[in-house]
Amino acid sequence: MATRRRAHWAFWVLGLVALALVLWVIFGHPRPKEAPPKIVPVTAAVATAQDLPVSISTLGAAQAWISDQIFAQVSGKLIRVNFAEGSNVRAGQLLAQVDPAPYQAALLQAEGALRRDQAILAGAQVDLARYAQLNAKDSIARQTYEDEVATVKQDEGVVELDQGAVNAAKVNLGWTRITSPISGRAGVRLVDPGNLVSASGSQSSVPSTVAATNASAASTAGAAGGSAIVTVNQSQPIAVTFTVPQGEFQQLVDLTSGFRNPLAVKAVSQETGAPLGDGELRIADNHVDPSTGTVQLKARFPNSDSKLWPGQFVNVELTLQTLKSAITVPSTAINRGPNGSYVFVVGADRKVSMRPAKVSWTQGNLSVVASGVSAGQTVVTDGQMTLKNGSLVRVVRPAGTGP
Repeated sequence: MATRRRAHWAFWVLGLVALALVLWVIFGHPRPKEAPPKIVPVTAAVATAQDLPVSISTLGAAQAWISDQIFAQVSGKLIRVNFAEGSNVRAGQLLAQVDPAPYQAALLQAEGALRRDQAILAGAQVDLARYAQLNAKDSIARQTYEDEVATVKQDEGVVELDQGAVNAAKVNLGWTRITSPISGRAGVRLVDPGNLVSASGSQSSVPSTVAATNASAASTAGAAGGSAIVTVNQSQPIAVTFTVPQGEFQQLVDLTSGFRNPLAVKAVSQETGAPLGDGELRIADNHVDPSTGTVQLKARFPNSDSKLWPGQFVNVELTLQTLKSAITVPSTAINRGPNGSYVFVVGADRKVSMRPAKVSWTQGNLSVVASGVSAGQTVVTDGQMTLKNGSLVRVVRPAGTGP
């Protein structure tokens, strides 16, 4: 009996020892400290509500709004050049002069022939009046009267021919004064005083005659070809031409009501990016180029500061419309996944939440977000690769949101 009692106590003692060991294993060792949450360094920017111009960027070229090559319209020796190369000239200003002496002589001859034939006509008209009285009295043969009527009409035709010759001689004499048809800037002089010029602009070593202004001489000179005296370019205003794809062209037609409403155009330097001027798009070509699928457009720039120069290549920004109070974020904040675009928005507790974002337009380094982000919220712009929903972040360098 005593042995059974001792065995019973030994069993309880062993149980208590085992329980103590279990409790010591569980509660005796200090718990390991939990690792602090990982903080991810990121850059971020604040979503901004602003009016954003929507534009198309393309390559363009400046050209004179009007460019005139000044040719001599009569042949002769150039006796005077009245402009400085590269200077501004006015419409109607004398640029050069052809020797007027042969044309003054031709005018004098034509005026003399006119006065002579006018006197002959006057005599014939006096005879006709006398014959008319005699014919009324039946004192002369009717044939004589009718012949005198024909003579007067013939003399009238001769006088008209003479008057035409006088008018032509005056025109030729006036053309010896070569004037500028437009106001603009003169280029490099292509002829010098003493050169012999023809109606086509070609220089000649053959002495000039008045006959050089008739149709046959002008035709011969035109076949020979030649250079102008100078080129005058109107650069205030100036034109900038560029092309747009036919798909974007239809959008332009809709926005401008068939180009009745102008669109704002900006010219920017290709080298420095500096603005060169603001203009308006008003002119579109009348066809689509089938080889490129583009349409040529022409914008008008006041160019009052002469920053644009004919022949200069520029970058063109054509503003289509302005999005009012658009929510914009840097384009680097937009991430793309299998379910579409999304952004990481930084909360007040520095934890990020991943939100779907609908991008309606991208302009330069800015994206317009139609949904998913509100103005004033902070979005991550760099460092998103290691983020997930709920990650703790530290903004190390806020990014700008300007265009």
